[in-house]
Amino acid sequence: MTGDRVRIALVLPDLLGTYGDRGNAIVLAQRLRWRGIGSRLVTVLSSDDAVPEDCDLYLIGGGEDVAQVAAVRFLRRGAGLTRAVEHGVPVLGICGGLQVLGTSFVTGDGQRHEGLGLVDASTEPGRGRAIGEVTTQSTLGGVGMLTGFENHLGRTTLGPGSHALGRVVRGTGNGVEEAEGAVSGHVVCTYMHGPVLARNPKLADLLLEWAIGEPLAPLPDPPELKALRTERTRVHVRNRK
Repeated sequence: MTGDRVRIALVLPDLLGTYGDRGNAIVLAQRLRWRGIGSRLVTVLSSDDAVPEDCDLYLIGGGEDVAQVAAVRFLRRGAGLTRAVEHGVPVLGICGGLQVLGTSFVTGDGQRHEGLGLVDASTEPGRGRAIGEVTTQSTLGGVGMLTGFENHLGRTTLGPGSHALGRVVRGTGNGVEEAEGAVSGHVVCTYMHGPVLARNPKLADLLLEWAIGEPLAPLPDPPELKALRTERTRVHVRNRK
């Protein structure tokens, strides 16, 4: 963090940014603003040279197979993202971003591609797409229930170097052992769109606390968000029975 400005990197929104994933950057900036903390958005496009390593938080969205392959190729140009992760800087990867950050993924043509290996997770296509609302009970302390929207074909298996972001209450998630997402250190991945941080402010604040290295003052949830979360959680738990 430079002075009172948190540098938020939005990585490759021109390749990976389906279902409003870039909205996560807006959410983070606003939650900082409400607390009197400044922020600066650093947008990294596929036409740029590489990802800078001096940001405080990195966001990677979802995309199709071709976009994922191109994203891995770009991210291998430099070691900025890898070095940031090695220094404990938080990263949020959504859907295709999860697969890019993982160890490997298989595209629809049957080709296996190496990911960046920043989370221990491998992905292969499933028999059918997972589409709809998904709810999980988070494994991260203080985060609680997470809700979002999933639309993916991938089925992701976690290795011993990662653990699930949540346990599926409703929906598909990773499609393996009722797990959803992956966490390795401060790298957090999920199949939840929404954007996920707008629907789950406790997760947003945890990422921000990791980024600035200190606790944040709590903020009240807007009534509309409380109503949405109450409705989603009630419906999902009822359907689970």
